Amino acid sequence: MNEWRPLEQAGAGHAVPFRPRRRAEFAAGRASRSPGGGGPGPRRPRSGMALGRFYLFSLVLGTLGSLCVLFTIYWAQHWRGGFRWDGSSRMFNWHPVLMVAGMVVLYGAASLVYRLPQAWLGPKLPWKLLHAALHLAAFVLAVLGLVAVFDFHRHNHIAHLYSLHSWLGIAAVALFACQWFLGFAIFLLPWASLWLRSVLKPLHVFLGATILSLSTASVISGINEKLFFSLKNATAPYSSLPPEARFANSTGMLVVIFGVLVLYVLLASSWKRPEPGLLSDRQPLLQEGE
Repeated sequence: MNEWRPLEQAGAGHAVPFRPRRRAEFAAGRASRSPGGGGPGPRRPRSGMALGRFYLFSLVLGTLGSLCVLFTIYWAQHWRGGFRWDGSSRMFNWHPVLMVAGMVVLYGAASLVYRLPQAWLGPKLPWKLLHAALHLAAFVLAVLGLVAVFDFHRHNHIAHLYSLHSWLGIAAVALFACQWFLGFAIFLLPWASLWLRSVLKPLHVFLGATILSLSTASVISGINEKLFFSLKNATAPYSSLPPEARFANSTGMLVVIFGVLVLYVLLASSWKRPEPGLLSDRQPLLQEGE
């Protein structure tokens, strides 16, 4: 027997049959797609596979980031004479290492804190503190890197901030400082309203991606500039692509690949933390009971 119910949205006063079987199927389908429903819906990917892909991608990023720093250290140690803090060219060698470690690798890691599936559940404050602390550590490394290059220029009577590389680097660090203080004041301190945070959050994410892009561009232009200066009068000029040039160029390519992959994870919607009360079909990494 059919159940007869008024068609509420038709506005014509007609009645349509609503079969109990179809009603049960409809209710079961809604339950299967809800966060606490009985089973996964047909469009929902498997959480284990999604977690596996995320952690595999994280392992690749961690390896690439480590290689970026290690390659920069090896370049400075093997071809540029090592490290000192005395105003000499060996003091300058701290500059690329600290900037790559701070403004690219550690900054990228800090940006992806909220992409960790563990950050999707429970209180958000611990992850905010970790996010802010990692960014603060990256900023400290960047400041030390700037001190190294400015002291080197001052001891050797070299002009400051005349190249495109230096403009990109200063722009990235200055924007980073503004970004950190804005994030601390708006998203970490409790005074800001939810409305203000929701308005500024897209800008915060956009500026984060912009800073990483500027940092990557500054690093590769700095590598290129250093090779031009160092190999200009050498027996094996840059144009002949000696081993140092090949190695440094390869380091720059690693930095570019790392930066691009971080931006991909940062902007990939399937790996974003769901908003409170929302869990779309593309955000199934962690569910209760799995």
